[in-house]
Amino acid sequence: MFWVSPESTTDSQEIPMRKLINSTYITLDGVIENPMWTMPYFDEEAAAFAAGQTDEADALLMGRITYDGMSAAWPTRDESDPSTGAAYFNNVKKYVASTTLTDPTWKNSEVLQGDLIEEVTRLKAQDGKVILQYGFGSVTTQLIAAGLLDEVRFWIHPVLEGGDSVTAPLKDFKASFELVDTKVQRSGVIIASYRPKAAR
Repeated sequence: MFWVSPESTTDSQEIPMRKLINSTYITLDGVIENPMWTMPYFDEEAAAFAAGQTDEADALLMGRITYDGMSAAWPTRDESDPSTGAAYFNNVKKYVASTTLTDPTWKNSEVLQGDLIEEVTRLKAQDGKVILQYGFGSVTTQLIAAGLLDEVRFWIHPVLEGGDSVTAPLKDFKASFELVDTKVQRSGVIIASYRPKAAR
């Protein structure tokens, strides 16, 4: 995504804006809440990818629900242990899109004032690295509609949780799977084949 410098007169100069990337853990049935189901799958490879995301980002953007959950969890973790990620999350700049939060207590947190789209456009035009967003809800959909979200990374986990989702939930049914094969079509369709391990 680019914007054209207003100072340009003859030759338009395209100035790159900061990228805004969403990273969301999700189950096969579309559940994203209370992602404790990610734990068996957060191995060294997943940790390396997650670390790569934070290495390229110098700011976080989140809605109120995500902020409340993260601000309750991260300050309790050991910042001296690099494997926890606490040093990053507790100290990185955090922007919260909320009309009800007035006094954020989590270090380096700032509530966005005014129109969400205008504020995020302003943030993206500033110098800096990637802006990273966790969670997927109202804030994300507004940013997508406005063309401000550059990338969505769904961490699709091979589990069914039966909770609220964008699909019809399978209440009280849980299962785990192992990946058999994946095929990516030119249309962008991803066919993921999973082998059921066991209902649980």
